[in-house]
Amino acid sequence: MFKRKPRSYMRAFTEFFYPRGGWYRATRYVIYRLRRLPDPADRIARGIAAGVFVSFSPLFGLHFVTAALIAWVVRGNLLAAVLATFVGNPITFPFIASISLRLGNRFLGLPPRDTNLTYIVDAFARASHDIWHNITAIFTHETAEWAGLALFLDRVFLPYLVGGILPGLGAAMIAFGLSRPIITAYQKRRVKQLRKRYEKRMAERTHAKEGET
Repeated sequence: MFKRKPRSYMRAFTEFFYPRGGWYRATRYVIYRLRRLPDPADRIARGIAAGVFVSFSPLFGLHFVTAALIAWVVRGNLLAAVLATFVGNPITFPFIASISLRLGNRFLGLPPRDTNLTYIVDAFARASHDIWHNITAIFTHETAEWAGLALFLDRVFLPYLVGGILPGLGAAMIAFGLSRPIITAYQKRRVKQLRKRYEKRMAERTHAKEGET
């Protein structure tokens, strides 16, 4: 037996921005998994809404956990919530982040600031570096620095968090309204297909027994 070669960090990073098979195939796979979840359409739709809502938050790295928690609160399907966070991907992120930051600055009464993708990515990268530095400073002789994180929270994270609520709720409501009837129709059609297969199988068995006699 040949062992599967583990993915390199560069390959994993590349596939985050462009999955194997392309975004079209990845999207079809997510939709396929959502439709075949063994749960009522209403619960699946609530899970999808939870995942879509979380996609508009700046809680990167915690989207899966947050979506599952919200789905649990609203009694939605947990796996559907996790899969629906796929809405927040490198293609949609520039639009989500820009809209959320602009609305957040307006709601909080802050002056308009740069909301282009380079600025946002750089801000999160610097914040991640500062967090890691402060954690390691506990075990070393280095001094923790909080000024950069405070600035990040004030200028980026908080506006992003506040500004993403309304568009997140709007997108979640649209996702719920669209997914519920689609999944309901799919489940009904699938039940009919399974019933036809069962009836056909039983008829073939009955015919076979009659032929033996």
